Amino acid sequence: MEPVFDRNGLTVGWLRNDVVFDKNSNPCAFIRNKAIFTYQGRYLGTLNKGFFRDQSGAAVAFMRKATGGPVLPVPAVPPVPAVPAVPPIPPIPPIPPVPPVPSLGWSSISWDEFVN
Repeated sequence: MEPVFDRNGLTVGWLRNDVVFDKNSNPCAFIRNKAIFTYQGRYLGTLNKGFFRDQSGAAVAFMRKATGGPVLPVPAVPPVPAVPAVPPIPPIPPIPPVPPVPSLGWSSISWDEFVN
């Protein structure tokens, strides 16, 4: 499980095998061809070069070694992740919109707003 950090460098989630988990290791989204969807099929944004981006292209969160975005904070040492729940079978996602040009700024929404 790879940690996902917010704009302050705090661990806000986890990524494993194209499944996005919340802080408690519950599956909350999945990734298909860089597009991020909820398990209800709602399009959230993209994962590109280590940055989770909202629908306007602004960075919401990042992973280690992220490039091509805003200045990264020093990430805090992530906690040991809980044993992840088995993710549900993802639905067939709709065709995502064409992603906007990635921004060099941070989004105005938090990670929790992004995945919920």
